[in-house]
Amino acid sequence: MSPLSGFLILIVSITAFVIAYLTKQFQEENITYLNINRIKNTNTTSKIIENEKVVAETLNGRFAMIGLIAAVGAYLTTGQIIPGFV
Repeated sequence: MSPLSGFLILIVSITAFVIAYLTKQFQEENITYLNINRIKNTNTTSKIIENEKVVAETLNGRFAMIGLIAAVGAYLTTGQIIPGFV
């Protein structure tokens, strides 16, 4: 295994752990916020966004940011958006 492969595996694993941690933390904060909001807004008829949709959109945004960073990194290191693809 080359040093570059080891470095990339390290970066990907650290990124996965950070995303997992932040997702769990965000879910807990979102549940707390929704519970407080429901108590305050018991007399209003506003739409309540489901927790699953909020988490899905947040993860989608985070993975899009990771993809953008990966594309910029690939372009800076190899000069191609998808290395090895003509």
